[in-house]
Amino acid sequence: MKKPMEKPAPDKKKKPFMRRKVCRFCTDKKMDIDYKNPKILRYFITERGKIIPRRISGNCAKHQRQITVAIKRARNIAILPFTTAVH
Repeated sequence: MKKPMEKPAPDKKKKPFMRRKVCRFCTDKKMDIDYKNPKILRYFITERGKIIPRRISGNCAKHQRQITVAIKRARNIAILPFTTAVH
């Protein structure tokens, strides 16, 4: 008589290893946040034009506030778009 195939006991689900995000502005002191530099600010907005939250970008609270102000200033003087054009 054959035994039915036994499935291994489900162990505790292991959480995948998530690397801790580090603020790039705290690690690199030469890098400054400026509303006139859209190249840096583009990393912190989505393709739809939304500002990426701190928990995803890995910025500290101080630098996230500076990033937000810089993005809003750049939008007001038309360096960055508010949204993307939808066809």
